[in-house]
Amino acid sequence: MAEPDFQELQEHLARHLRDPERHPPPEGIEDRRLAIYRRLFINNVRNLLGRGFPVIRRILGEEAWAALVRDFYRDHGCHTPYFPQLAGEFVQYLAEERVPQPDDWPFLAELAHYERVETELVYSDAQPSGDVDPQGDLLTGVPVFSSSARLLAYEFPVHRIGPDHCPQQPGDVPTYLLAYRGEDERVRFAELNPLGARLLWRVCEEPAAGDQQLRLVAEDFGLAPGPELLDSGQQLLEHYRDLGAIAGARPLD
Repeated sequence: MAEPDFQELQEHLARHLRDPERHPPPEGIEDRRLAIYRRLFINNVRNLLGRGFPVIRRILGEEAWAALVRDFYRDHGCHTPYFPQLAGEFVQYLAEERVPQPDDWPFLAELAHYERVETELVYSDAQPSGDVDPQGDLLTGVPVFSSSARLLAYEFPVHRIGPDHCPQQPGDVPTYLLAYRGEDERVRFAELNPLGARLLWRVCEEPAAGDQQLRLVAEDFGLAPGPELLDSGQQLLEHYRDLGAIAGARPLD
């Protein structure tokens, strides 16, 4: 009988390590040695993800956290060989693949996304494209959203969730958050009202001169775009620039 080739043996071993209850080990390997590998692999993944999702880990407790990571480890086919990118795969698994279990918190996927954003911004080195003037006029020029910021919207108030606050139902209104990395390289989150969120959404998705953006937002909310509103809107844009969420302005095309 021909011996299995090395790749086939690797795949057999990998299936066993990911799901030992369903897949028997390759023949000829002592179970004591296999047990070491089983513990090593799952413990590495559990500890790595635990550092990236500390709030979820505290809410669930160690036993439930270990079970969740085991489900991910068993069921998700990762598309990256890099450990630092594993957290992104975990967010994808919770949002798109996991079949909700009876004891799953309903905010689990959103909270995971929220926790992941901070890590993404810490390591982001993307730069704004095009000719952006950091001190450019935000009314006559086109405001440019910073590559070191994220505009977020959730059904649950994820920034308030913790072991002592675990809502079972979404909020009455969506939660809008601005995540940004300041000049001190620290990542912070600011809660936005619907008007501020709409303004930043337009800056991100439908670039236009700042004064035009303010008029369009006013129309969205049924407000008269008078001088007072435009002045307040300019101050809001400047505030977002001071935070680092707006990188500056580029000239009109």
